[in-house]
This record gives sequence, structure tokens and C-alpha cells, in this order.
Amino acid sequence: MSSISLDKSNSRVVVIGGGIGGLTAGALLAHRGYSVLILDQALVPGGCASTFKRQGFTFDVGATQVAGLEPGGIHHRIFSELSIDLPPATPCDPACAVYLPGESTPINVWRDQEKWQEERQKQFPGSEPFWQLMATLFNASWEFQGRDPVLPPRNLWDLWQLMQAVRPSTLITVPFTLFTVGDALRLCGLGNNQRLRTFLDLQLKLYSQVDAEQTALLYAATALSVSQLPQGLFHLQGSMQVLSDRLVQSLERDGGKLLMRHTVEEIKVEDGKATAVVIRNQKTGEVWTEAADHIVSNVTVQNLVQLLGQAPSGYQNRVEKLPQASSAFVIYLGVDASAIPPGCPPHLQFLYDADGPIGENNSLFVSVSHPGDGRAPNGKATIIASSFVDPAQWWQTEDYQGLKEKFTQEAIARLAQYFYLKPETIIHQEAATPRTFAHFTARDRGIVGGIGQRIPTFGPFGFANRTPISHLWLVGDSTHPGEGTAGVSYSALTVVRQIEAQN
Repeated sequence: MSSISLDKSNSRVVVIGGGIGGLTAGALLAHRGYSVLILDQALVPGGCASTFKRQGFTFDVGATQVAGLEPGGIHHRIFSELSIDLPPATPCDPACAVYLPGESTPINVWRDQEKWQEERQKQFPGSEPFWQLMATLFNASWEFQGRDPVLPPRNLWDLWQLMQAVRPSTLITVPFTLFTVGDALRLCGLGNNQRLRTFLDLQLKLYSQVDAEQTALLYAATALSVSQLPQGLFHLQGSMQVLSDRLVQSLERDGGKLLMRHTVEEIKVEDGKATAVVIRNQKTGEVWTEAADHIVSNVTVQNLVQLLGQAPSGYQNRVEKLPQASSAFVIYLGVDASAIPPGCPPHLQFLYDADGPIGENNSLFVSVSHPGDGRAPNGKATIIASSFVDPAQWWQTEDYQGLKEKFTQEAIARLAQYFYLKPETIIHQEAATPRTFAHFTARDRGIVGGIGQRIPTFGPFGFANRTPISHLWLVGDSTHPGEGTAGVSYSALTVVRQIEAQN
């Protein structure tokens, strides 16, 4: 990508939300000559990919690993355009060590393709037709995505970008557009392979928010393959915060402005066009209206409807009919290094109850710091464990503190089956619930990870970056291609291209 030299400094863009999607959109627009103001109600930028510090420990709030740092990856492309260095990072290998109920040997998701093929053939005999199908679909989809298609298209320019990304090799994906992973398992004669399905349910929940039976196959092909070479998942040196910090530096270098502790309370619309936002300074209470030529909303689609007040009825009805999104319970532990088993991988996943519904606090995704990665003092380490939960119980309970304590003790008890967790090894402990995420990120009900990659909501059938309101754009995990720093960065790049094409 190359920078555009036209002077657009008179074109004002206001970005709502300083998560990675909003920061990426803002930094790119500022670099391309727009006047940019980013507003975020939190203390630090980065959204669910930010960090906080306690007693010398640095904890990643939500996201703990990054895709797209490899040459040609989305972060690599964007940072190259912005002329800023990618943060130092180490590949996650294995990307995850998955422990199924009653098993002491993990399923290691290796970065090397041949090593991963050997692992899955050993773990799931007879499943190779399924994995080969996934690889074929991934290769076609990745090639297609690399040409920057606009999904779903909402005008002729979008459609033209989509058509330019299509090649004969892409068409192999078309017959599978309406398939779920469950359909593919049955197609390959693996519909009754419960162990494989359990593994897929666990992994897919991290990326698509839903299980194999509901996850769109084409989305899953990418989610399950991106951790292998020549792509891969990475562990950032220092913390996840370095990603947003570098985007902020680029934004400010190019004349853009970021205001933290500022809440956008309303999006103003006149004659079907977004014209301004109403802003409240949290520290002073001052309220004012900021005019804009374009408004980029790095918020959930549920929050977007709330900010509009009177959203177009069709759009509002669609949002209201969405299945309940997930949120997370997260426990953050600062521990003595003796609590960590030798050779512990950086990311693990545990399922404790094979019969329970996956995500209802019976699985944990765990990230562990390593010596020298900047997250803990010498001789210490951090453990971050998250479980998907239904946000409703956290808002309806009459004993919030009691529920939080129950989840905390249960999580520590389960983690103690793998880690040496005793009063003498736990230095700091803290927990976050859907209420915590709602308070610090302002995301509706504290939901995380997007809207679920089911057939009706993924890719060509999902929420577009163009909203029904002219000059109002949506970026983030509610739109294509979904969650994760790489996914929201793709959505930001798409919006930047659309804004430029419109000017």
C-alpha cells in the first residue's frame, strides 16, 4: 500500500472507540491526509487488547496473541504503510496446547504444517479428509482475502472490489458457502467422532463464539489454519499494549488527535447523513457537539444502534434479533515462577466437563508469561485464564460479589490441577466479569468477540462496514472478517478505502 498525497486536511473524521480497529482506521486516515479525532471513554487505548499493571505485573486485558505480523500479514502491511516498526514478537509454537477431559497429554496445535499434520493424524485417526478440505478452503479464502474484497458489498464500488478479488481458484469455496463445520464433518464421515468435535468446539469458540455445529465452514477454515506457517500466531514482547501505542504514535505524528476519558453519547443524523457526535468529557463533565464529514464507529453493532437513538427500523430489528453474544469471566494471577510447570506452553486450553455446554464456565483458555517477555518481574509470572459466559446472569444476579467469588474460586481450583497454586505462590489475584468489561470498554453488556460467525452473520451475510446512514461506518468485531486484532484491522482498512473512494 502507498500513501495518498492529496490534501484532505479539511475533511474531518471522528472515530468512536480507541480499540485496535479504531486506532488503525484513524492512523491510516491521518497518514492519508485527513483530519482525525479519536474518542475513547477508557483510561488507556487498545480496547480489549489493552493492559493494566499491578504489583510489578503487566496483564493483557483480553487478547493475548496476535496474527498478521508475518510479511504480507495485515499488521505488517499497515505498519509498513505507516512507516512504523512492528513490535518485537515471538511465534506461538504450539499455538495452543488443548487438554480434553480426563486426558493428561495435550493436543498440540503446532506452527509447522507437517508437524501439525502428524499430531492430528495421531490424535484423530481417519480425520485427514476433513483437514485436507479445510486446507483447500483456507488457501482459496486466504488468497481471496489478500486482494482486499469488500464483504458484504453495499454499492457498485464495493461490488467491483469484490469482483476484482475473485479468481477461478476462488470459486472452489462457493459450494461450501452455506456449510457449517458440522456439515463438513458429516460430509467426511466424521459426524459421530465426538473427540474431534469436542476439540473443534473448543478451538472454534475462541474465534467464532459458537461451536462446530453453528460455525460457518469458510470462516472456520481460516480460523483453524492461520496458526500454521507461513502465517502464525505471535506473542508480543512487553504486552499487547505495544500494538496500540505504536498506532497512537503514528496517529499523532500525522496530526491526528486521541482523547481518552471522553464518551460519545450520541451520533447526530440529518437527512440520512451522519453529521456530528455529542461528546462528554468524563473529568470535567463538559458536553459539546463535534461536527464531522465521516464518523467511524469502532463499537459493537448493539452500541451503534444505541448511539443512533433512532436507527433505521430494518437495521435495528436485525440487531435486536441477533442471538445472545458471549462475554467472558477472566482471572488474572501474578505468581511465583515455581507455580509454572517446566516446559509450559504460552497458551493452553482446558475442558473440564465433556457433558456441559461449552462456554458455560467449563472451559478455560489460559495464557502464561515467559521469562523475559516483559510481563512479570524476575522469578515471577502471570497467568490469565478466561471462560466464556452468558452476560445475562451477571446483570440479573442479586449477589454480584458472591457470584464473582464463586467463579474465582472455581477457576483457581481448576487451574490448580495443572499449575502449583497455593497461597504462598499466588502474589496477586484479580477477576473481570461482563460488568467489568462493560465499565471499562462500554461494550453493550460487556460482550466480547463479536456477534458469532454463524451462516447468517459471517462474510457475505454479515453486517457491512457501510451502515444505512450515509458517512457512518462500522469497524471492529461486529463486521467482516470478525474478531482479533488482525480481523478488526482488515475492517479498518476496508473503511479507509471506502472513505477515500467516496471523496
